[in-house]
Amino acid sequence: MTVPRVIPILDQRVAAPVSGHWPSAMASGLPRDRLNRPLHDLRISVTDRCNFRCSYCMPKEVFTKDYPYLPHGDLLTFEEISRLARAFATLGVRKIRLTGGEPLLRKNIEALIEQLADIRAPDGQALELTLTTNGTLLTRKAVSLKAAGLRRATISLDALDDAVFRRMNDVDYPVAGVLEGIEAARAAGLGPLKINMVVKRGVNDHEILPMARHFQREGLTLRFIEYMDVGATNGWRMDEVLPSAQVLDCLRQAAADGLLPALAPLERAAPGETAERWAYADGSAEVGFISSVTRAFCGDCNRARLSTEGQLYLCLFAHQGHDLRGLLRSGANDEEITAAIAGVWQARADRYSELRASLPAESLGAARPRIEMSYIGG
Repeated sequence: MTVPRVIPILDQRVAAPVSGHWPSAMASGLPRDRLNRPLHDLRISVTDRCNFRCSYCMPKEVFTKDYPYLPHGDLLTFEEISRLARAFATLGVRKIRLTGGEPLLRKNIEALIEQLADIRAPDGQALELTLTTNGTLLTRKAVSLKAAGLRRATISLDALDDAVFRRMNDVDYPVAGVLEGIEAARAAGLGPLKINMVVKRGVNDHEILPMARHFQREGLTLRFIEYMDVGATNGWRMDEVLPSAQVLDCLRQAAADGLLPALAPLERAAPGETAERWAYADGSAEVGFISSVTRAFCGDCNRARLSTEGQLYLCLFAHQGHDLRGLLRSGANDEEITAAIAGVWQARADRYSELRASLPAESLGAARPRIEMSYIGG
């Protein structure tokens, strides 16, 4: 059967225009949203393409070779991204994460990193500049990324077992290639490195302990991410979510059996941090748990997301963006752009993960008009 090419995400690329009425918003200080949350992190998607077809993000049956990706002319240029990043820095952003798709597929991304690395906050401090990648191109690019100004990297890896990993990435890519990329990133000084593992019940949950033992020995932070209901194409079901509490129980049992050091909870490193952090008692490494499904952290979410073609999203589970590209290309000056972004943030009230608990169980896996993770980044 032929899979239809038109899916909900395409309709959601029609974004809300940003208001043409720009207050001189800086008089009262940095903006806060309607739940009193500041703007601190900006995630920038630089491409909607990826060389993996992970079922929880870009399932192969939807993202075929004929899938209508964004044409190049629709993408923000590096100069446009940098101009927006400077505006966000004025409004309080202190951390920028480059995402995708797979961000290292964007040609000459080092040039963008150089531009972003030059941005300073109003107090003169450099921004924290990081990137999330599947690791496949790090053996080639780690040194040049570091030289361009990238501070650290987060690498996605869902299994150490080669057969399991090949099935999950669905392009038959070997786990050895990602492990080589991790070593290349470490050798280049892109640290501290973090490894992200999306845990899907019945698919790779048996890899929790092997992953934990491996990265504990390597001294790297491993973060377990609950399988999330992002977008409308991944066939998400609640019964495939393995709660972080159960993953932690698995690690505690392993510690009791002498297979891992004991774990102790850590304080959050910063407000708005997504991961609940634990450290091994011997100081060898940390583990983290990102529990958007079972333990929502909307209350202090301080992240905005900029899509590949310049739509501003205020939540990973959003269904509509705000058109910053149109504002840029209309001739607006920097003050107008900054004030417009401030106005959008001040109107923000998103807290989908907190509200999810009140939704009927039968509606949780239903296709809803939300943006796809491959379009806006994780």
